[in-house]
Amino acid sequence: MRSLSLLIDGSAIHDIASFYAEINRVFMANEDWQLGPSLDALDDLLYGGYGALAGQAAASVHWKEIAHSRAALGVAATRAWLQGKRSQPGTFNTDAIDTQLDALERGTGETYFDIIMAIFAAHPNVRLTTD
Repeated sequence: MRSLSLLIDGSAIHDIASFYAEINRVFMANEDWQLGPSLDALDDLLYGGYGALAGQAAASVHWKEIAHSRAALGVAATRAWLQGKRSQPGTFNTDAIDTQLDALERGTGETYFDIIMAIFAAHPNVRLTTD
């Protein structure tokens, strides 16, 4: 069986919302529902079972213009995402978020892009290539 081949257009990614719009365009085109803006949902998607990966033993995903995506999902986007979570005490662990924000500001914390790359790396059945 031939591996499924998908293409993420990194030039279409300008922020977290547009990242999920691109993920939905690539992975969810034939579904009647869309993936929400959630790292857990992205992780679930990459396990397969629905979307373009349903029934696929393996897939190749090429992410073109990845440098554009890396910048768009970098420190500024991550800071805004964490601050948004921080503004919801009781829903999220604000101490953990403060630690993440401090690390981000020191240049040692993970960006949203870094987290996405770690999620892809955790799925050996999805081979990611970039340019």
